[in-house]
Amino acid sequence: MARELWKGNEAIAEAAIRGGVEAFFGYPITPQTELLEYMAARLPELGRTFLQAESEVAAINMVYGAACGGVRAMTSSASPGISLMQEGLSYIAGSEVPIVLIDVMRGGPGLGNIQPSQGDYFQMTRSAGHGDYHPIVLAPATIQEAIDLMYEAFPLAEKYRTIVILAADGSLGQMMEPAEMPPARPLLTEAERPSWAVRGARGREKRIITSLFLKEEELEALNLRLQAKLKHIAETEQHWEEVATADAEYLLVAFGTVGRTCKTVVREARQQGIKVGLYRPITLWPFPGPRLRKLAEQVRGILVAEMNAGQMLEDVHLATLGRCPVRFYGRMGGVMILPDEILGALHDLIADQPADPAARRREP
Repeated sequence: MARELWKGNEAIAEAAIRGGVEAFFGYPITPQTELLEYMAARLPELGRTFLQAESEVAAINMVYGAACGGVRAMTSSASPGISLMQEGLSYIAGSEVPIVLIDVMRGGPGLGNIQPSQGDYFQMTRSAGHGDYHPIVLAPATIQEAIDLMYEAFPLAEKYRTIVILAADGSLGQMMEPAEMPPARPLLTEAERPSWAVRGARGREKRIITSLFLKEEELEALNLRLQAKLKHIAETEQHWEEVATADAEYLLVAFGTVGRTCKTVVREARQQGIKVGLYRPITLWPFPGPRLRKLAEQVRGILVAEMNAGQMLEDVHLATLGRCPVRFYGRMGGVMILPDEILGALHDLIADQPADPAARRREP
């Protein structure tokens, strides 16, 4: 198929439609409103369901209800709206129904502004609600990658009966790029609906979907099952991209559009004779730590770059466990990071390293 010029929010919406979404419930908030507007136009044309809810709280609970019926349901929002969905997301996780959520991140905390940010990392990866669980969190760096990840989001959610979050910042939602759309999947037939779905109990035993377990032993049994599933996801669903890491002496670690910016930094630094590579996590949860740990044994230092105060930085520290120095460069408040800024921070990291690489490894 030919490449076409797509705006990020609209591309994500169209990819979800071609991926088989049947129902969308949402509430407008910048910088993701175009996604909702696109769904409002396209889904009724296709005979599918679109409903603008009265709030983000209502939207996530409508998604919950539709998903309990075995319907491919989703919503989208931006940072403050995602905060309002936390309780509903926890109910969904406890009920083990698959849903898809898009977060187009903006500056915070509070109402903040409508500029791009990556300040929702903790909100998404540290469970996205109360209780012991994690959603799968995918972080695209380009519109094409957002399309590809969105197209596979429902099969991934259904495979594990879990929440899948596509985490994009406002710049990805608003930018335009040439991209190729995948073919449309057929919608699920009635026979293909999951066996656990509640779709009427005539002629069979009732099915009950709930996250309420008043007996502590029953709730613990649910949690043990969830933890076993999360362990399996963590072992099998880690994804990342590496650029020029084979001979790298220094490593940039960044996700989303900052990871994209870091590709320019790698190219410019290599032209200056600096052997630097890029490690870009595509899954923020499960965080792809084991490979990063191996790279930390190879390089003389790591620079983490994020549009926040250092949230993924914590996962980098947990993965590398002091195997090499780790520095951070971040911008907040919706300020975009430019390649020259990261390159300058890389020069500072290099200047602070001992001339003899073995000297660093002899340090306690």
